[in-house]
Amino acid sequence: MLKSIDAGVLHISFDDAGFADGWPVILLHGFPYDIHTYSEIIPILSAKGARVITPYLRGFGPTRFLDEQTPRSGQQAAIAHDLLALMDALNIESAHLVGYDWGGRAACVVAALWPERVQSLVSIGSYAIQDIASAMKPAKPEDEFPYWYQYYFHSERGRNALIEDRRALCHLLWEQWSPSWQFTEETFEQSAASFENPDFVDVVIHSYRHRFGLVAGDPAYSQTELALTKLPSIGVPTIGVDGGDDGLTRAGTRAHTSHFSGSYLYRKIDGAGHNLPQEMPHELVDLILQLKGVTSISGS
Repeated sequence: MLKSIDAGVLHISFDDAGFADGWPVILLHGFPYDIHTYSEIIPILSAKGARVITPYLRGFGPTRFLDEQTPRSGQQAAIAHDLLALMDALNIESAHLVGYDWGGRAACVVAALWPERVQSLVSIGSYAIQDIASAMKPAKPEDEFPYWYQYYFHSERGRNALIEDRRALCHLLWEQWSPSWQFTEETFEQSAASFENPDFVDVVIHSYRHRFGLVAGDPAYSQTELALTKLPSIGVPTIGVDGGDDGLTRAGTRAHTSHFSGSYLYRKIDGAGHNLPQEMPHELVDLILQLKGVTSISGS
């Protein structure tokens, strides 16, 4: 059921499924996707006794800023504070967090800085906290070229492309990042409707410029960003996951192990691309339930 609530600087829209007193799990989407990425996962977890919260991130879908004066920031600290504010508004002391891309970054930040709020973490992309101080250090050319869209967004030409034809641009990213996923136009359009949020362009452009140190962040999150410069380790029970066919993070994230100081497992799911929750929902559910200690769907 789609609900909404004032939380921090946002009026957040979110899907609320399962029993109100179920074990809480929060599913977090990335760019350029929305909550439909978890459509098959939500009912399975609900049937396993979970309360499943799936929010639209800032700049997506029906989620809106409460104040016109609030900076339309897409920085990592902002989306992490949005997650904390939502948990506070819903009186959720701690939860199991699942996320990828932007959502995985928010989950990693909260797990690293506020571990008491996190019971377990499934992070698609493993350690997603950005090392902004090292952003100008180039990667290998073969690892750089999938990030063309980020460099595009650094220019006003890229901003204008997002304004004028965001559906075509995002459709191309879906194709490039999930080369083995034969999604339908109907599936794409379900999520693409969320890109019509009036703050989508500003939030996206700020996100991809801030992570390279090209623009300032929202001063409200300066202390959190300062803490993140130390690349804090994550000590909560975690499974890091990669899609074997992810066209964006081609090298994978197996090497992220050193960023986790607690129980940590790494898994690669062959045949899945960047939008792993929508491409391989049952495989992801099994990992979530493994951390929770619930019988997996394959063994139920």
